Amino acid sequence: MSQTPPASLGIDVAKAKVDAAVLHEGTLAQRTFAMDHTGFAALGGGIREQGRAHVHACLEATGEDGAALARALYEAGHLVSILNPTRIAAYAKSRLARTKTDKTDAALIAYFCAREQPPIWTPPSAEVHELQALVRRVEMLQEMVQQEENRRQSGGSSSAVRASIEAPLAFLRQELATTPRLVQQQVEQSAELRSHQQLLCSIPGVGAWTAARGLAEIEVLRATVDARQLAAYAGLTPRERTSGSSVHRAPRLAKTGTSRLRRALYLPAIVAMRHHPAVHALAERLRARGKRPMVIVGAAMRKLLHLIYGVLKSGTPFDPAVAMAA
Repeated sequence: MSQTPPASLGIDVAKAKVDAAVLHEGTLAQRTFAMDHTGFAALGGGIREQGRAHVHACLEATGEDGAALARALYEAGHLVSILNPTRIAAYAKSRLARTKTDKTDAALIAYFCAREQPPIWTPPSAEVHELQALVRRVEMLQEMVQQEENRRQSGGSSSAVRASIEAPLAFLRQELATTPRLVQQQVEQSAELRSHQQLLCSIPGVGAWTAARGLAEIEVLRATVDARQLAAYAGLTPRERTSGSSVHRAPRLAKTGTSRLRRALYLPAIVAMRHHPAVHALAERLRARGKRPMVIVGAAMRKLLHLIYGVLKSGTPFDPAVAMAA
């Protein structure tokens, strides 16, 4: 006898509140909760009031707030799936949805959850969670330094403006000088992360910082995806648009996944195209076929990500012979 699937819980996460929709056997119940620990507890109580011991909760990947709610639901014993917002947007179009509010979004996610039964999410270990937070902090600091540098260059001749920019810029530079060391310390404190970083650094073009950035994003979902799914998650799969005799657009990267992995892989892929035998051979084949430079770089990034996945999956250092044969 087949087991009845749990009720589907669609969640729309906002800064200050959570809109939740429980769907079971065609019946939809909706409520709104605060985006804090009290609200999380009230959401759990609301699920129990619906007579549901366990639900399959689905929410979009929306940053730290959504991650905290997902972890709370997971720890309460519920199934949790974290969705790419692009999939929900496409699903809304397929249903010809004309109204967009927080409540309708929650209901839409609940229907998507019930129909598609997306993969179940498992929260990262405490070590990986801390690594991810530190890596993202470094990336944020890099962006802030660049922004302040741009403001300084366009600040004109005002000495007051220059002084106002220089003070925070000096602080940000100091933070940027010290925070990457915290990233490496976090890697060194975990035997598993340290081992995985060493595996990744065996790949030509991948250094310690790239390895740490990759681990911060990949370790969260590596156990539940294969290499092609990981490439799709990173938005590195090509998108081709041809139709009939009139539409023949040049292929380009889908860019429907996380941009963090793409940013982490861009410069290493440029290096690998020169110094990594397998990636260099791929780039030369694509050049011979007349592919555009950015198409070649995208293919190199995808190849590098497959190699990263391969060494992590096998637990063995990079082997040039295996890479050339792949």
